[in-house]
Amino acid sequence: MGVKLIGFEKLEAKLTKNMDLSAVKTVVKKNGAEMQKKAMKEAPVLTHHLQKSIMLEITDGGMTTEVESTAEYAGYQEYGTRFMKGKPHIRPAFDEQKGKFKSDLGKLVR
Repeated sequence: MGVKLIGFEKLEAKLTKNMDLSAVKTVVKKNGAEMQKKAMKEAPVLTHHLQKSIMLEITDGGMTTEVESTAEYAGYQEYGTRFMKGKPHIRPAFDEQKGKFKSDLGKLVR
């Protein structure tokens, strides 16, 4: 059993024709920066180290952004431990931003 995609070539051609890659890169960068800002806002604050460690990295020629915390204890804060409940900040920022990102990309296709 397999899946057959009909019309994919037409869609790809339309995307290539209608979409300026610089506009896509702008959307990727903007949404990555917004996600970073939201994650920093939601991060638990005691010494501000966790907030300051949330970094935005733009790779793949501007087509990819990564938001991550470089603090050694960031994972414990995000997910918790068996003794401590987590205080998520990266995942909620991602969940909130992904809808806006899809919407922004959709506007470019139209």
